[in-house]
Amino acid sequence: MLGVSTEANCCVEWRNQYLHISQEADLVPLHHQRNLNNNGVYTVGDFMTKKEDLHVVKVSTPVDEALEMLVQNRISGFPVIDDDWKLVGVVSDYDLLALDSMAGCGLADTNSSMFPEVDSTWKTFREIQRLLSKTSGKVIGDVMTPSPLVVRETTNLDAAARLLLETKYHRLPVVDSTGNLVGMITRGNVVRAALKIKKKAEGA
Repeated sequence: MLGVSTEANCCVEWRNQYLHISQEADLVPLHHQRNLNNNGVYTVGDFMTKKEDLHVVKVSTPVDEALEMLVQNRISGFPVIDDDWKLVGVVSDYDLLALDSMAGCGLADTNSSMFPEVDSTWKTFREIQRLLSKTSGKVIGDVMTPSPLVVRETTNLDAAARLLLETKYHRLPVVDSTGNLVGMITRGNVVRAALKIKKKAEGA
């Protein structure tokens, strides 16, 4: 079952555990300018990327196709949906290349990205080529994370920002009351929100 933040206390259920997020998230100072809009409270819905602008995949999408989409669109992950836009999972660039772990021998660095850093060695690049040789015939359902952590459009933006910081996730799917995907809130969205609110405060 999908875990969803409630508007009242922003508790999020994730893999049968509860992670409590304070309404006054002290890690992101957005609440300092709350008197500027929406009665001073900003929500995920104010700054999320709406579903019309998202790149999504399905359980049956081939891994090779998803990798091509990642590279072409310069993104690092997807929400996974069914035919009715119900969220069924998420998948990241690491998930798509960590196929060795399915055979019981995972990558040494679980925080690595599919794209080598500027100062990485050619050995890293060769490792990526080797992993790509194993993606043939695999589909998103083989590698995705099911029942991911999610938030609602009405979730307090401070709470979502703190959740991103505490979990070190890059993005959180946004769903409605039926579990259908309506958008995505990312670290980039939060940074842009903070800058916009700061500019409003300085111009007030």
